[in-house]
Amino acid sequence: MADGFLMEVCVDSVESAVNAERGGAGRIELCAGLIEGGTTPSMGLLQVVKQCVRVPVFVMIRPRGGDFLYSDREVDVMKADARLAKLHGADGLVFGALTEDGRIDTELCMALLAVCRPLPVTFHRAFDMVHDPMVALETLISLGFERVLTSGCDSSALEGLPLIKRLAEQAKGRIVVVPGGGITERNLQRILEGSSASEFHCSARSARDSGMKFRNPHVAMGASLSASEYSVKVADVAKVRTLNAIAKNIL
Repeated sequence: MADGFLMEVCVDSVESAVNAERGGAGRIELCAGLIEGGTTPSMGLLQVVKQCVRVPVFVMIRPRGGDFLYSDREVDVMKADARLAKLHGADGLVFGALTEDGRIDTELCMALLAVCRPLPVTFHRAFDMVHDPMVALETLISLGFERVLTSGCDSSALEGLPLIKRLAEQAKGRIVVVPGGGITERNLQRILEGSSASEFHCSARSARDSGMKFRNPHVAMGASLSASEYSVKVADVAKVRTLNAIAKNIL
C-alpha cells in the first residue's frame, strides 16, 4: 500500500512478477495472454511466482480471449482452474461473466464464487462490457465480490474517469472500485485525484529485446498481427517505482 493507495500490477511471467514487487506493487494479478486482456495462467507459472514473491498473487480465471459469454464446458474449465489455483497458493481470484444481453451472469457468478471461497474475488473488466454499469455494480455488491476492475466502460481509465468516480461514489465502500486500463505515469495523478480510488491497476511494461542471436525473419509463431518473437514485454521496475512514487505524493 503506497501510503493509502494499493498498486496492483498485472503480469504474465516470473520476471515481471519479481520486477513488480521490487518496484513497490502491493498485489500481483497473474495472467497469461495479456495481449488478449489476460487469460488463465499455467499452474507452473503460479507455483514459481509464489516461490519468488511475497505480495499477494491474484489469479485470472478466464479460459479464452474474446467475450465473456461462456459455454457449459468453458464453465467446467473455469471451475477446475479455480480449484487448482487455490491448491497452488493463489491469494485471490479474478473472473467475470456476462449474459448475452450484457448483464452480470448472476447464476454463473454464484457458482464460481462458491468454488473460489474463502479467497477474495475481483470481477474483472468484463464489467466494461455491461449494458448498465450502475445496475451491474449493485449486482456485484449483492453477490459479494470484494472489488471490481474497470476503465469506466471506456477505452481507458482516463477516458472513463467520470463514470469511475460515479461508481466509487455509489459503492460507498461496499465494494472496491479499481481503475485500470491505460494507466501510465502521465495520467495516474489525474485518475487517482479524479476517482477517489484507493487502489489502481496497471501493467507498467517496457519492451526488452530477445537474447536470440540467430533470428529467422520469415517465420512468425502467431497471427500476422502478433508481437515479434524477438521482443518481450515485461514489467519495468523503474516504471512501477515511478507510479508508486506518484501515488505516494498525491496524499
